[in-house]
Amino acid sequence: MLVIRPIRETDFDALMTIAEESGVGFTSLPVNEELIAKRIAHSVESFNKQESGPTGEGYLMVAEDVATGEVAGTTGIESAIGLDVPFYSYHVSKVVHHSRRLNVHNVVEVLTFGNNYTGCSEICTLFLRPQFRGGLNGKLLSKCRFLMLAEFPERFSDVIFAEMRGVSDENGVSPFWNWLKEHFFSIDFTLADYLTGIGEKGFIADLMPKLPIYTSLLSPEAREVIGQVHEKTRPALRLLEKEGFTCRNYVDIFDAGPTVECDRRNIESVRHSFNAVAHVSEHSSAKDYLVSNTRFADFRAVTAKVAIDEERGKALIDPAAAQALMVKTGDTLRLVAL
Repeated sequence: MLVIRPIRETDFDALMTIAEESGVGFTSLPVNEELIAKRIAHSVESFNKQESGPTGEGYLMVAEDVATGEVAGTTGIESAIGLDVPFYSYHVSKVVHHSRRLNVHNVVEVLTFGNNYTGCSEICTLFLRPQFRGGLNGKLLSKCRFLMLAEFPERFSDVIFAEMRGVSDENGVSPFWNWLKEHFFSIDFTLADYLTGIGEKGFIADLMPKLPIYTSLLSPEAREVIGQVHEKTRPALRLLEKEGFTCRNYVDIFDAGPTVECDRRNIESVRHSFNAVAHVSEHSSAKDYLVSNTRFADFRAVTAKVAIDEERGKALIDPAAAQALMVKTGDTLRLVAL
């Protein structure tokens, strides 16, 4: 059984391992010991904050194997991005060039540089180590964040978004970045991606073209990957799409991967989640639920077989799940059916 919990300072080595295994393009977790330590410290501080409004807190969690104590993966939420360090994206839109006299009507696509997601909450840093993939583990790692959004809405913005990794090859070469590099930059994609991950974003404002870019001027290889996801990211994208997330024509400025968003209250797992009182008991239910406690600093989430007594508002959970959630009979749970 895996249990989701807030990250601790003692998870440093495990998070470094995850950063190394995640590879190029996982911008939110670069291989940098100082940054990893700061990220953990910021999360610990954020989980212990008492104030409710989203002001730039970062909530980083890990999935822990209850039997062995091994960290199987990580997942997180940024409460409000772009408040201290700028957050950039491209908006894909259309411009019409029309001449009635010449009977010419051309619709062209443009990329416009901007900071449109400033202040929004981002679900991010999702990675499950290969040996733990399978069963309901992937859903647990992704969907546990929606139970947190549902239980503590005051800590997050109305709009929730996620950046999806764009197309790059096994060496981390991005066709989109290759075009940008040729015309505006002189550094490799891996270095640009790393600098962004560690917060050194000044070079973006210095070198990135400020005027809209006509996509017809890009190389065919660069044009083809706009809004496309990396093959390893497709399962994560499908899961978010089932939750109601959709691309509003915003893409990453480096690899052109799509950004997907959804209004918090319209996320499927938020809409259909509910509270029930825990009753710890062995039972024979065969229905899977994602279950969390309702404490913030001690947040826990698992997948478990649960029997729901709708009339009494009770949820029967077995002792193992209750122990992982740190709950007892009479405590309140939040649940969503899987």
